[in-house]
Amino acid sequence: MQIILHPLAQTELVEAALFYEERAAGLGEDFLQDFEKTVARISEAPEAGAPMGDTIRGALFKRFPFSLLYRHLENRLRILAVMHHRRRPGYWKRRI
Repeated sequence: MQIILHPLAQTELVEAALFYEERAAGLGEDFLQDFEKTVARISEAPEAGAPMGDTIRGALFKRFPFSLLYRHLENRLRILAVMHHRRRPGYWKRRI
């Protein structure tokens, strides 16, 4: 399955990893591993994510307070946001 990361989702991913790495050495890497595991999980079962709208689904990270918001299109996953759970809801909708 092809994974496409929206440029702003890429920015969110990097900023969060840097934030956690500043908190404790290795924590940023743990965050990135949690991201990779979440991507692998939704790649195997894209329809398993919680519906967030007509065509958008969300998948929770296991360890960190984040969700991946994505759209499943045929053989592709387009990740729209790496969303912190305390961020204002719906900020990512402009990316659809």
